[in-house]
Amino acid sequence: MYYNILKFVYNPPLMRKIFVFICFIFAFTTNVMAKETTYTKELFDKALADGKVVVVSSWVKYCTSCASQMKVLDKAKNDFDNIEYFKFDVTNKEIAKFFNVQYQTTLLIFKDNKEVYRSIGETTKELIYDALKSVI
Repeated sequence: MYYNILKFVYNPPLMRKIFVFICFIFAFTTNVMAKETTYTKELFDKALADGKVVVVSSWVKYCTSCASQMKVLDKAKNDFDNIEYFKFDVTNKEIAKFFNVQYQTTLLIFKDNKEVYRSIGETTKELIYDALKSVI
């Protein structure tokens, strides 16, 4: 009986499959947890009226690069003064049309009621911080 238990526990191919499954679940849940729409027209307009630099990023549920970029932007919100950060699901057609966004991982920066920066695709932390420094 103990032999059968040990044979199950010390089965490298089975353990490898279990490990991969656990890693997959962990990776998937950590990227999904950070994604929520925080954009509203009222909050966006208020931030612009208050003279803040407004950062808007788009994401989609299955996009891991979106989640990575959102983590950088969440950190940037704390690292820079006078920044407001909003995010939205690109499948929300009303918001996407308002910003003329057609792709996930689109990053927009607004200052003085004008769009001053736009990037499409995953952007590095350095490029994001350089863009923010250039408009502050």
